[in-house]
Amino acid sequence: MTAVEPRTEAEQRALDAVNIDAIVDDLRELVAIPSVGGSSAEHDAQQWCADRLSALGHRVDHWRIDVRELAEHPDFPGQEAHRDEAYGCVGVSGEGDPALVFCGHTDVVPPGDLDRWPNRDPYSLRISDGIAAGRGTCDMKGGVVAFLGALTALRTAGVELARPVAVHAVVAEEDGGLGAFATLQRGHRGEACVIAEPTQNTIVAANGGSLTFRLEIPGQSTHGSTRYRGVNALDKLAELLPVLRELETRRNVDPDPLVEHLEIPYPLSVGTARVGDWASTVPDLAVAEGRYGVRLGESVEQAKTEFAAAVAEACAADPWLAEHPVRVTWPGGIFASGRFPEGHPLLDETREAITAAGGPVPEVVGAPYGSDLRQYAATGMPTLQYGPGDVRYAHADDEHVSIADLEQCARTFALLAIRRCGIA
Repeated sequence: MTAVEPRTEAEQRALDAVNIDAIVDDLRELVAIPSVGGSSAEHDAQQWCADRLSALGHRVDHWRIDVRELAEHPDFPGQEAHRDEAYGCVGVSGEGDPALVFCGHTDVVPPGDLDRWPNRDPYSLRISDGIAAGRGTCDMKGGVVAFLGALTALRTAGVELARPVAVHAVVAEEDGGLGAFATLQRGHRGEACVIAEPTQNTIVAANGGSLTFRLEIPGQSTHGSTRYRGVNALDKLAELLPVLRELETRRNVDPDPLVEHLEIPYPLSVGTARVGDWASTVPDLAVAEGRYGVRLGESVEQAKTEFAAAVAEACAADPWLAEHPVRVTWPGGIFASGRFPEGHPLLDETREAITAAGGPVPEVVGAPYGSDLRQYAATGMPTLQYGPGDVRYAHADDEHVSIADLEQCARTFALLAIRRCGIA
């Protein structure tokens, strides 16, 4: 067991000032904004954050992102939702370079079948038995309101930081990370960053990446009554599936220690398949799209090359596909892998803040999903994830976060801000 770090008088004042009822009220307001990626409500959520940060006395940079110009950048992370415009929002508590950045995304994924939500309403916060439920509560509006609640507590307790803390509210994380990319391109930085993604009482120090692939598998059409004269593209897709599963198995041998606890550290899955346009016609094209995991320390190009080579090898072994090879393309977001640098003090500072705030000693792990961590890490900014919720409930129709978790994280963030930024 790690010894619990003692609290100073200022730290205790800050902890006493954490108002969980106000944090839940903030969560209710933010969840009520249906900020699905690509919708106008994304802008509304960013405006909400700008207003809250202004009320905290922060210097706020709330700007319109030039999406078209940004898309021309060679390192643009891609997007899957269509956007004509987007907005960035950064708040800084004082003058000078921030010693700490809290980052959170305000976009959410679509709710899916509304009949699976109580009252067909994903955007009304429901409180029951210490649980707050609704779209975005876990991923990751709970994290956003937790660090806003922490900063509110510092202000209420009269704790003035010696160095600034910054808040980066970003959009488009779910489909590539345009918002974080724009924020970093604008020049917003800090000495270290905590992203409040749901981590279920752990600290996430690394993310595997992920890419969206598209396979276009050709066939030869003919009348269904003479199917033997044609080549069914669906059959050819079915022949590729074991090849993809074997590729996944091969890529998960001897994983990095940070992700070896995961059943499949680098998953590969087919998510959509579109085949044919008439029931009595042998289909001449199958289009499959899916998600492909990028290993820790592996470049995006290396991952793409291995995938393409596996598909090419399968095509070479098939008489039809050898003459009519599968086309591989990479639409959508580009999530590289990323990791926290070994030996940086932010990890111990976060761990000690968690226990000093009353939480359990957290395990340090890696996660199999992409996030904005890799973008901050790529700038040289040490970045880790710690926040309320369990990622298993992200994107689900039972999405929720425990109120106790919200409070624990807000308390942790308050202590971490004091310890990293110092007291004036």
